[in-house]
Amino acid sequence: MQIMITHGTLARTRVMHFNRWQAALALFALVVVLMSLSGAIYHFVFLKAAREGWPVVSQIVRLVVRDEFAQRDRFLRANLDAMAQKVGEMQAKLVKLEAMGDRVAGLAGVKADELKPLRPATAASAGGAQGGPYVPPQAATLEQLTGIIDSLDETADRSTDLFTLIESRLMESRLHALTIPNSAPVAGTIGSGFGFREDPFTGRAALHTGLDFPSDVGTPIMAAAGGVVLNTEHHPAYGQMIEVDHGNGLVTRYAHASRLLARAGDIVKRGQTIAEVGNTGRSTGPHLHFEVLVDGVPQDPAKFLAGGEPGAQAKAGRRQRRLAVAE
Repeated sequence: MQIMITHGTLARTRVMHFNRWQAALALFALVVVLMSLSGAIYHFVFLKAAREGWPVVSQIVRLVVRDEFAQRDRFLRANLDAMAQKVGEMQAKLVKLEAMGDRVAGLAGVKADELKPLRPATAASAGGAQGGPYVPPQAATLEQLTGIIDSLDETADRSTDLFTLIESRLMESRLHALTIPNSAPVAGTIGSGFGFREDPFTGRAALHTGLDFPSDVGTPIMAAAGGVVLNTEHHPAYGQMIEVDHGNGLVTRYAHASRLLARAGDIVKRGQTIAEVGNTGRSTGPHLHFEVLVDGVPQDPAKFLAGGEPGAQAKAGRRQRRLAVAE
């Protein structure tokens, strides 16, 4: 590319030579200069004219940007309407969630006093009246939507705290149930119940402090509930005996075993085999003597087994009625 520069009739003509890359670079530089110049003109002339209200230029600027502003407003309004609809749906779901939380809290045994800190102050409790125009969701502004979303966030936090409390109570109930000896230690019928009976050795009336489960030697003896093995020993009256501590002063005793499979300090689960039926100690035949003690005081095991084994409860009840009639 050549550019010839002349001045007058007698002046010497100058010729400038440019290759392809120099021409492209010069064109790029020209474009950059023009864009910078147009941006400066727009910023310092048109925007300033629009802000300060110049007589002619400001009207031209308003005509140019009016459609752009209107389109932007329509876009924002459509987004706000869609957001308001979603917020309304979230409000409905949270209301249902709160109602369900109240019902589940009642089932879990959570008292109303424990829920007071989770309840927001109402108009009546605050001691003041409320009012004002109703603003439907489709007419909500950005500030109103922000306030509603903040309120929904607080409601969600309260629901989370409520369900955490409910979960804790249900876990307490589950742990409590796991430590209650309501599972039969031996599969079978109950031979002799809790209470006064004729002693098989002396023939005189004596207190029988547990339940007898007649079974064959070697029949598995299972823990009636989870706990820690408290003691394993050979007792003159109980024979091979194992005791399991379930906490809160609750202990179960399994006597007359032929073999002990657990040791003191072992952690056992409900239904775990801890010994085998035998005929050791003060016994007239192979059976399991099962006791439940609370703070060292013998309790009727049938009352505990009634919670987990309806058959054991019925059998124990029939056995005790037969003993009462015999006496």
